[in-house]
Amino acid sequence: MPLDESHVQAAVVCAKKLGIQLRVRSGGHDYEGVSYASEMGDPFVVIDMSKLRSVIVDIDDNSAWAEAGATTGELYYRISEQSKVHGFPAGLCTSLGIGGHITGGAYGSMMRKYGLGVDNVIDVRLVDPNGKILDRASMGEDLFWAVRGAGGGSFGVILAWKVKLVPVPETVTTFTVIKTLDQGLTKLLTKWQQVAADKLDENLFIRVEIMPGTIPNTTQKTVQALFNALYLGSANQLLRSMAQTFPELGLTKQDCNEMSWIESVVYIGGYPTGTSTDVLLQAKPLFRNYFKAKSDFVREPIPEAGLEGLWKKLMEAESYIMIWNPYGGMMSRVPESDTPFPHRKGTIYKIQYVATWMDGEVSAKSSMAWIRDLYQFMEPYVSKNPREAYVNYRDLDLGMNKDGNTNVNEARAWGLKYYKNNFDRLVKIKTKFDPENFFRHEQSIPPLSSPNRKTKKDKKNHYHKLGKHHKGKGC
Repeated sequence: MPLDESHVQAAVVCAKKLGIQLRVRSGGHDYEGVSYASEMGDPFVVIDMSKLRSVIVDIDDNSAWAEAGATTGELYYRISEQSKVHGFPAGLCTSLGIGGHITGGAYGSMMRKYGLGVDNVIDVRLVDPNGKILDRASMGEDLFWAVRGAGGGSFGVILAWKVKLVPVPETVTTFTVIKTLDQGLTKLLTKWQQVAADKLDENLFIRVEIMPGTIPNTTQKTVQALFNALYLGSANQLLRSMAQTFPELGLTKQDCNEMSWIESVVYIGGYPTGTSTDVLLQAKPLFRNYFKAKSDFVREPIPEAGLEGLWKKLMEAESYIMIWNPYGGMMSRVPESDTPFPHRKGTIYKIQYVATWMDGEVSAKSSMAWIRDLYQFMEPYVSKNPREAYVNYRDLDLGMNKDGNTNVNEARAWGLKYYKNNFDRLVKIKTKFDPENFFRHEQSIPPLSSPNRKTKKDKKNHYHKLGKHHKGKGC
């Protein structure tokens, strides 16, 4: 657990000399755990960045430096300490470590207005495979491009990001409206897909959280959806806009909550009403459970017949959540090649599927089988050639590097889904800056040829030299 940047440098130099792999953990939110575990069989050391969490805000410069271990909540809070009219467009989950979060894109409730976290990065500090600290000027624009959206663990250890602050109004408005199937959810979601996801005022973000529910005043199982929103403006402005564009939701004045932007962070983050903004400094997730997640991008509205089939699939499960995040606005104006994150123009919304359970191995097999079946069912209704996926919802079902080896052709299985046409450029940059493939994991960007390709015999001899006889455990 490094206490300053020199400790990170020493860890990289030492690990490279000894031939030990590194895994880097900032917030611990890696969906498949590749930042602190390994399926590849190499001995490894975890660099836990959680002690490097300084945030320095410069309002005059409209910027902030945030160390990798700081959470999104801490960054938001420190900005709000300095100004009521500045913010930053990153994650909705406030316990995300900013180091890894931004490497994959970093989306949140202001993405339609200001784009992603990576679209608002000015500079970065990074330890390269040789243990040198680089910034934007010394690394050059190719590597700076690559680290803003290619996911963590491929090019170096992120020490800190310099981000551009964005203007927010003193008063914003939030709401959550709940609808169930018997309240016309199917037709309401059809309308949301047509007009309310990517075509509304870019100051308005309405995501849909779909989860198990019961029919009101009964115990009968159903599907319910929470229409959860942030509007960068007053309630009156929001009501006028909704009356013109999405009256079907039936939004009322009583549904609307006016508050400051930093209070909206707590609200959107799922904390109970009245929770102090100081909770953002606790850097703790709201819940802990076992889960498996997958993702999709939708470019054509799912027809009602498809939604009806989806409800049947969801009714088969006891515990799940699907989150539909709207695109459009700024997300449609940023070219796909501006950063490695390519899911831009033409995307209506992104889906996150999550199966959850609490009893460990007991329900793991059935839960994993259910979400994979659901993912297969959704194939006709989502993006194609490739079927896109979000790298920050890492999914090893899409394929992975095995036995400590990487191969460009095999990596295309997931690389094109995460990065589309940006994958080949990422491979070239990896080949230039880390040709020995020191920074690697199950879905890292591979160089054109991997000098780390080993046979099982090679590995066995390597472990004996290190005095290690166990496989896949951290040193």
